[in-house]
Amino acid sequence: MPGHTLIGSGPRKVLVFHGWFGDYSVWEPTFTAMDTAAFSYCFIDYRGYGKSASQSGHYTMSEIAADANRLVLELGWHELHVVGHSMGGMAMQRFMLDCDPRITVRSACGVTPVPASGGQLDADSWQLFEGAVTRDENRYAILDFTTGKRLSPVWLQRMVANSRTQTSEAAYGGYLRAWARENFADEISAIHTPMQVLVGAFDAAITADVMRATYLSGYPQCGLEILADAGHYPMQETPIHLVTLMEAFMRQHS
Repeated sequence: MPGHTLIGSGPRKVLVFHGWFGDYSVWEPTFTAMDTAAFSYCFIDYRGYGKSASQSGHYTMSEIAADANRLVLELGWHELHVVGHSMGGMAMQRFMLDCDPRITVRSACGVTPVPASGGQLDADSWQLFEGAVTRDENRYAILDFTTGKRLSPVWLQRMVANSRTQTSEAAYGGYLRAWARENFADEISAIHTPMQVLVGAFDAAITADVMRATYLSGYPQCGLEILADAGHYPMQETPIHLVTLMEAFMRQHS
């Protein structure tokens, strides 16, 4: 079974896909704001990350989706909501496309999510991100840029250190190729699940315009909300507000 963390005991089930930089623990600031009597959250760790650090793989979106299907069925969940942050937003969509017929997804919430078309990085951006596999200064620069160059260097350094200890270089590099270069945008018309995307006003990468050109264009049922005081990591920057919005949306579609 993939490594995972369970929070809550409520009847509404939620599967959460984390981002590229680190494991499930990026979500920890949200835990005390969650309605654990109404929701049960499962935070999956991908192969090579966190509680799945010992599990090697091909590090693809399809592999994440297959592992998530296996995890959900082993938990005995057949109806659930899905949440995906950053790279996890792309994985969330792959999961919905590859979903086992015994599983029904009631709603999907993308938090600063990568679209199904992938990162579409230009040459300079690719050099920066590829360099982050081995260089901490690149990781720091990416975090600083995507949160508006306005947050504490202590927090940035801690996020870099956590990303280094929570991931293997093989997995980190493999998932970079997955979210930056995979593209299954031509498949998403098959998804009719109610959807919401939440983006931070200070995120210079996953912007509202990017969401309008991808998620809102590809999913007529998708809504957009901009978080005024967040960048790319709302679960770290504005955790209470993020959980409030997510749970309100999931309640509407339970």
